[in-house]
Amino acid sequence: MNARLKVFTLLEAQGVPASEADDLVAALEVGAIAGAQSEVVELDGMAPASRGEVFADGWDDGVTAVSEVLVGIADRDWSRRGGRSAGAAELAVHLADVRQRERTDLVRLERFVRESVLPRTHPHTTARRRVLEALGKAGGLCTARTRNSDGDVIVCTLDAGHYDPDDKPPFKGGKPGGWHKADASIWNDLGAACIPHAAL
Repeated sequence: MNARLKVFTLLEAQGVPASEADDLVAALEVGAIAGAQSEVVELDGMAPASRGEVFADGWDDGVTAVSEVLVGIADRDWSRRGGRSAGAAELAVHLADVRQRERTDLVRLERFVRESVLPRTHPHTTARRRVLEALGKAGGLCTARTRNSDGDVIVCTLDAGHYDPDDKPPFKGGKPGGWHKADASIWNDLGAACIPHAAL
């Protein structure tokens, strides 16, 4: 289905009418079956001689039966579709149904994250920021970042606009919330590895 839809999309982009695209794809599909049938026919008379005459007769009968089935499939599919493949409109309906199911699953997952995961995260932590980003709710958070001693990028988890270089963290005699914070890391915008939120 996905391969057909991609072919239809490419043909449409080249200005090929939908009916002509249907004919082309149907011809390719039936041609693939015919190609398989031609390979099966070549196996006629190819039974291993060491297996005896009775085996060879059964082998050739099997080749004939499979060949006839493949021809029947090609003929039936071509006539049933009137020379047309599963058309772009039919595939679009199928794709719309798949996407609707995906949207339903996404809504269910989002509700679970919002109601069960988010309440269990602690304020001003990277875990909470990641949950908010997944929910699309991190737009009001600070975007300042730095690197820790391990080289990992750390992004501030406080609200945007909180930064005050004169409001130092508690261990430096200031009030909480002045410098950037994420989990146990606290930093200001002056470090070489820091990207201030104002620069983004």
